[in-house]
Amino acid sequence: MELGLVGLGKMGGNMRERIRRAGHTVIGYDRNPDLADVHSLEELVGKLKGPRVVWVMVPAGAATQATIDELAALLEPGDVVVDGGNSRWTDDQKHAVELGIKGIGFVDCGVSGGVWGLENGYALMYGGDKENVAKVQPVFDALKPEGDFGSVHAGKVGAGHFAKMVHNGIEYAMMQAYAEGWELLEKVDSVTDVREVFRSWQEGTVIRSWLLDLAVNALDEDEHLDKLKGYAQDSGEGRWTVEAAIDHAVPLPAITASLFARFASRQDDSPQMKMIAALRNQFGGHAVEKA
Repeated sequence: MELGLVGLGKMGGNMRERIRRAGHTVIGYDRNPDLADVHSLEELVGKLKGPRVVWVMVPAGAATQATIDELAALLEPGDVVVDGGNSRWTDDQKHAVELGIKGIGFVDCGVSGGVWGLENGYALMYGGDKENVAKVQPVFDALKPEGDFGSVHAGKVGAGHFAKMVHNGIEYAMMQAYAEGWELLEKVDSVTDVREVFRSWQEGTVIRSWLLDLAVNALDEDEHLDKLKGYAQDSGEGRWTVEAAIDHAVPLPAITASLFARFASRQDDSPQMKMIAALRNQFGGHAVEKA
């Protein structure tokens, strides 16, 4: 099939390549002309045959809203817009209504995989009507990891981004647990090789995971994380997860504590946040602050 892809950064650029490898045509637009296949959204829409599918992969909030507003004026009834960024699920419901007035379908898709997705595939969580999802399905199949798992039609519009938000909240808590364990091991005199303790956990233990593998990668690059400042940013989805928990009276003590720990990193040079920063850089290519 043909796909228009808006936003060709760290994630979008690799997604374009993976979809092309699956045999589909991707026409990409980015504000950076060195990355783009076309020079405007109007040109992108003009090169696609109807019914069109345009996947938006730009920062959440104003950038996504502006892109969808422009696409709404260019697309036709029967076309579909996919928001694959990290938008808040409540924005999805708004976008679906705005596009639906013009007969344009909308699908929201949470995407996980970071800088590793090109080779490993992307975990996909999408929401929307079955007929709109069906128009995008070949692209979902191209992006997902090999095998039976890795993608899910999570439910109605907003369900995809809500599921991805909860996924990221769990990720916060898991990273925090590894970081706390690492700091405690570093503190005691009796443990003389913390990196190899972490490496030993990669096989045969109940806490083995891809995040643990990435922690070992980070320690191989900088054994005591001396090169990093103990500061970790948050993308916003941890906050949204806690807010949703409050709205639904669901207790999330571990996820909430992990979010607050990141706030603490902005006051002190936290050893735990060195590990959090290292993990975010390993799986997502997120920027780190040097010591």
